[in-house]
Amino acid sequence: MSVSGRSQQRLRQRAAHSDVSAFEHEESQDDEHAGDVYQSPRNRHQIEQILETHRGSAIVVGTLTALAFALRFYKINHPDQVVFDEVHFGKFASYYILRQYYFDVHPPFAKLLFGLAGWFVGFDGHFQFENIGDNYTTNHVPFVGMRALPAILGSLTVPVVYAIMKESGYSTVIAAFSASLILFDNAHIAQSRLILLDATLIFFMSLTIYSYIRFRKLRYLEFSSEWWTWLIATGVFMACTWGSKVNGILTVITIGIAVVIDLWDILDIKKGHSMEHFGRHFAARAFGLIFVPFVIYLSFFYIHFSILTQSGPGDTFMSPAFQETLAGNEMLLNSHEIRYYDTVTMRHKDTKVFLHSHPDKYPLKYDDGRISSQGQQVTGYGHNDTNNYWQIIPTKALPETGRGRIVRNEDTIQLLHVNTGTHLLTHDVASPLMPTNQEFTTWSSDDYSRHNDTLFTLHLIDSHDGEAWKSKSGHFRLVHVPTKVSMWTHTQQLPEWAFKQQEINGNKNPVEKTATWYVDEIVSDGTGEDFKNRTADIPNKEPKQMFFLKKFAELQILMMQHNAGLTASHPYASSPINWPFLLSGISFWTEADPQKQIYLIGNIFGWWACVVALSIYVGILGADLIARRRAMDPIPDPVRNRLWNNTGFFFLVWVVHYIPFFLMSRQLFIHHYLPSHLASAMIAGAVLNFVLSDTINFPISIRGPTTRARPSQYADIGIKGPVIVVIFSIFLFAMFSYMAPLTYGTPGLTGEQVNSKRLLSSWTLHFAAKKTAEIV
Repeated sequence: MSVSGRSQQRLRQRAAHSDVSAFEHEESQDDEHAGDVYQSPRNRHQIEQILETHRGSAIVVGTLTALAFALRFYKINHPDQVVFDEVHFGKFASYYILRQYYFDVHPPFAKLLFGLAGWFVGFDGHFQFENIGDNYTTNHVPFVGMRALPAILGSLTVPVVYAIMKESGYSTVIAAFSASLILFDNAHIAQSRLILLDATLIFFMSLTIYSYIRFRKLRYLEFSSEWWTWLIATGVFMACTWGSKVNGILTVITIGIAVVIDLWDILDIKKGHSMEHFGRHFAARAFGLIFVPFVIYLSFFYIHFSILTQSGPGDTFMSPAFQETLAGNEMLLNSHEIRYYDTVTMRHKDTKVFLHSHPDKYPLKYDDGRISSQGQQVTGYGHNDTNNYWQIIPTKALPETGRGRIVRNEDTIQLLHVNTGTHLLTHDVASPLMPTNQEFTTWSSDDYSRHNDTLFTLHLIDSHDGEAWKSKSGHFRLVHVPTKVSMWTHTQQLPEWAFKQQEINGNKNPVEKTATWYVDEIVSDGTGEDFKNRTADIPNKEPKQMFFLKKFAELQILMMQHNAGLTASHPYASSPINWPFLLSGISFWTEADPQKQIYLIGNIFGWWACVVALSIYVGILGADLIARRRAMDPIPDPVRNRLWNNTGFFFLVWVVHYIPFFLMSRQLFIHHYLPSHLASAMIAGAVLNFVLSDTINFPISIRGPTTRARPSQYADIGIKGPVIVVIFSIFLFAMFSYMAPLTYGTPGLTGEQVNSKRLLSSWTLHFAAKKTAEIV
């Protein structure tokens, strides 16, 4: 039938249904309105009929899965050295086994799995993954068992992608096409063979997509047991995705947007639903997609805290109250109450410099022409020194003995610099490096004319009124009484006249979080009585308790702050605009003697095909919008609805997992694009189906008791579909095989071979041969 004939038939069909009320309340599968061509499945090509049987589909997905396992487990024991971020995530697994507390910007779920895998294969946790290239074999580390976990999850991602496409109504050939884009992708394989988080993230992200599609297909059987099962499964897998890596939150946002669109559709009065009906749907989704995922996400941290009960390298990131919950922590063991007339050393929490002073004066005039007070310099010094000694002087009457001599929160104090006999002072004079901040200096203790300028209020962090000030754990801000500035420092060094020490100044924000200090050591007290007993180490001190949600909130804030703070340059960092085109990769590992290397880069044939498919998809939607604006109807309703609803959901996944990276200032790498690449592979399958077939398989949603039946329609991609997919897969496999030495790190390559693998000039491969010009 010609195109014009089909158009006329479609117009005639629509005219025949024009008398149906726009406000018809009978429930129907309105996302899959009546199509134009209804077929018998027997009219399709014989090969397609065979592939669409359960047995044919099972053979295809079984073959894809077997190949996925073969490609990801091939030479998984090479290299037997620490590779790229295994220095972090392998180390975190060892901390779980040793139960030592650590800090990381990512949630703990995937790392807990690595710890479990390590424990299961007999890893004792004592190998610390210190450097890339450290040898596993010589240190007797069962690394293959730990690498097997992401390899299994990465392999299972391939059949999940296949299942997503099948559940979305696409044929076996189209589902195999999308799955092959992941199956033969060098980047996905490289990430899945190492102790890294991305394989876990992508696996659970794909399960989230699969579960949500299954849930949506049951919308006409709302509130049935199966409907609830897939709703809650979506929430569970979404929590696992979120708990695997910090950018798993993008999957949560994706499902959130889809649910809002879904609820907005239910709210439409044309659907004939009451507000009570809408409320039930809202409550069900709130339970399954907010409450359940949040509880599971919380449980990951509960297990995390329950295991990590010993002091470890992550202690110093946490608050003093948190640190005192860890057995063996220095704050727990060596924290002592501070009394008036104690001589102490104080350190800045972030930069770790000591509060320091020396007899040298500020110069009369700074380089910018400003005038100083020419007072005694107060600086931050990085080393232990007697010029770091300060005595705490009371500003109130004290008892001769007893606990009344303890310094407490909100007390007003003076600080006496022991070596020079001067009191710490700040005043309304600009500091040397920051004209907006106040200068810190000292004033003779014998001169009372500026007594008020030497008064400071002690504000203990997260403490109640009257709480005792303690060494190590008593983090505090020192706020000047007259001017309300906080004693503060920063990393910029003073000039030679201050021996390039760190500037101390007065920050005009009295609650500045970075103006936090702590007493590092009590050097002596004012009387000498019972000093040794008072400050002696206290062995076997029981860890304190802290409410779980308070620990959780503290860690979440730190994770967000430190993730945003990863802004340092990296030789293999790249811009998001480069990722879909594979303009750059990451060097994971090198070995000089045999000239071996692992370079993370995708299958350029597959990735560029996905870019083309994305462009075609956007073009199709744009053309359809323009045509409909001009009262033309080029695409049948079922095909259009599949493009907008199902493929549109894949496009939403791609957008949400990609566009936010353009707004981030932190370090970014090509592996951040892998979730979006998976979505683009599914879009590519949908676009191929659109190109090959005028029709689609529908209805695919499960019919409800009040749903109007619709005649079935079947996609027919004929013999050309399998032929195109097979040829495309051959090209994919050929490109994968060609780049395999960079994916597996073996065999070693000569300089000329390295140059041949460098398909784009922007790729920075090691051991490339230098090109020399021939001299005539």
